[in-house]
Amino acid sequence: MNEAPHGCMIVLMGLRGAGKSTIGRLIAGRLGREFVDLDDETAKVLGFAGAGEALGVRGLEAFRAAEVAALRAMSGRSASVGVLALGGGTPTAPGAVQALRSMDGVRLVYLRASASELQARLRGDTTARPPLVGSDAVAEVPDVLKARDGLYRAIADVVVETDGLTCEQIADLLIEQLRIMP
Repeated sequence: MNEAPHGCMIVLMGLRGAGKSTIGRLIAGRLGREFVDLDDETAKVLGFAGAGEALGVRGLEAFRAAEVAALRAMSGRSASVGVLALGGGTPTAPGAVQALRSMDGVRLVYLRASASELQARLRGDTTARPPLVGSDAVAEVPDVLKARDGLYRAIADVVVETDGLTCEQIADLLIEQLRIMP
């Protein structure tokens, strides 16, 4: 299979630990399309090898501005990119929602997990993730989820509740759901 469903770019969003990158790679592999992680593209815009370093050195405001610049650059690649994983906070960046809405052929998917599920996933994650609003990246999850959930739901074409599902099950579910979307 060489095309994303309906020739669209599948854009995954959700909080840290939602599985955007892992599931994105799975879907892209199954569809034979390119996968892009916006965090990697954002780090490149800022001249860093990784998003964590870029965020730590340049700060959240500069990182969010670079995310939007990287997102806008993606609109020119929508024909080749099958799956794009947004950073967890990308939709909150000024101009990000407008950039997403201006992209042709995008299906925006919210990978939603409960706060307790996200916390469990983050506890098992070996990636160093700086806290966003508090002093602990795991403890802040309920507050970040509460702050972002409404926005994610409002802009999503599809909301997938991921609690209790494996990454493979989520990938299968998304491919099937997006095939039948108009």
